[in-house]
Formats: sequence, structure tokens, C-alpha cells
Amino acid sequence: MEKYENYYVPEQSHWPIVGAVAMFLIAAGAGLTVMQLSSDASSGQYVLYAGLGILFYMLYGWIKNVIHESQTGLYSKQMDRSFRQGMSWFIFSEVMFFCAFFGALFYARVLSVPWLGGEGNNAMTNEVLWPAFEAVWPLLSTPAGETTQAMGWEGLPLINTLILLSSSVTIHFAHVAIEKDQRAKVKLFLGSTVVLGSIFLALQVLEYVHAYQDLDLTLQAGIYGNTFFMLTGFHGMHVTLGTVLLLIVLIRIFKGHLDSKQHFAFQAAAWYWHFVDVVWLCLFVFVYVL
Repeated sequence: MEKYENYYVPEQSHWPIVGAVAMFLIAAGAGLTVMQLSSDASSGQYVLYAGLGILFYMLYGWIKNVIHESQTGLYSKQMDRSFRQGMSWFIFSEVMFFCAFFGALFYARVLSVPWLGGEGNNAMTNEVLWPAFEAVWPLLSTPAGETTQAMGWEGLPLINTLILLSSSVTIHFAHVAIEKDQRAKVKLFLGSTVVLGSIFLALQVLEYVHAYQDLDLTLQAGIYGNTFFMLTGFHGMHVTLGTVLLLIVLIRIFKGHLDSKQHFAFQAAAWYWHFVDVVWLCLFVFVYVL
């Protein structure tokens, strides 16, 4: 007689709607903050912070429920396969997310800038739309005559690249260690990865301060400033999420959760971290170097 596995179906949850509200507030708050549409310049920031607070509350509550379900043995092998498929599709959606932004960068550099410079049959385009325009990248001036400076790849960007590459090595060794049930090494290497991720974020804040104060490189600095902060900012958000996920896994390791037979939570966080590292390498090459 064929044996069937039980498939756990959780009860109705309020967390998805809480997450949807959080994402709406984040989007609205970010838009109000950047575009300064409100009469009170700080109101957009309040909406943004409220959205972030609700988002972290949702993550805490939802992840807590999932951990409880896992530790009480409610999940089967089929449930584990469902988690793997879900995480794979999530990372795929993130790949498409960044492809759209890299596509915007390439469109500006490869098509728009040469077109404004009069390439092809647009010999008079720059004289009509932007007199004295020079088709070079990075574009360090705006039609209003404002200028900025490009962010070089040396210094903080290069240091952050080495930090993320190192974090890929430490998360790999942590993965090898958990498959061998070497919990002390897991704590060491996974903790090192969390520390490296936190250092990356701290250095990125310093980089933004340097951009605004010393280079006049802001969100208002034309297409170059827009694409620079769009790509590096969204990547920073993903590093923040990845660091939080790794920290949660590290706390679970210290509490005795996860082992060589059951550690998909670790694998999911590791997959996401490797994805973040690959995106940064592409970003470092196409935004900073080229």
C-alpha cells in the first residue's frame, strides 16, 4: 500500500496583509521623501520610518511562527521542497528586479547619451535639447548647468568589494561546517559573515556622506546621480535584509536549532547572500569602474 506524506497547511495568517501595508508605506514614504511632494519635508520620512518599523515587526512575527512550526515537527519533506522552490523563485524575481535597473543604466549610457550627442541621424539634437552637450559617461552636468564629480572605484568601493568577497568565503565555510555538524565553526564563520555585512553597510553610509558633502553627488545630480543611488541604494537594502536573515540563523544556531539533516533556513540565507555578492560585483564593474 502506497504511503502518503502529510503536508502541513498553516491556518489563516494576518502577516501577508501587514507586510503589504508596510511595503505601501515604504513606497509612499520614499516617494514623498525623494520628490518632496508634501508641504512638510519631514512627513515623507515619518511615513517611510513607519513602513520600515511595520516591516521589521512583520518579519519578526512571521519568522517566529515559521521557526515554531519547524521546531515542533510540522514540516515534511514535501514542505521542505516547497520552501526550496519558493526561495528559488524569490531570488529569480530579485534577479529580474536588478536587471531592470541595470537595463536603465545601459539604456542611458549606450542609447540616450550618444543620441543626445548627435549620433546617427540626430546631428542637431544636442543643439536643440542641450546645447554644448558632450556625449561622455559619467554625465557630470545637468541641463541647468549644475555639476558633480564621479565616485571613483578606489577607496571605499574597492574595500567594500573585498569585504563582500570575503563574506562569500566565510558563508561557504559555515555551510560546509553545518553539513558536518561542526557547530563551533558554524558560529565562527557565520558570525564573521554577519560582521562583514555590517561593516559593508557602515562603509556605504560613509560613502554616501562623502558623495553628498565632498562630490556634490546627490539624487538631483542628473542621470548619473539617479542611477548611482538607485543601484547602490537598492543593493544596500538587500545587504541589510541579508544581514538580518543571517543574524536570525546565527541566533538559531546558538539556541541549538538546525543540524546537518535539517538546515534549509541556513541554505536559504546563504543563497540570498551569494546573490547579493554577485549583484555587487556587477554593480562595481558597471557603475564604478567602467
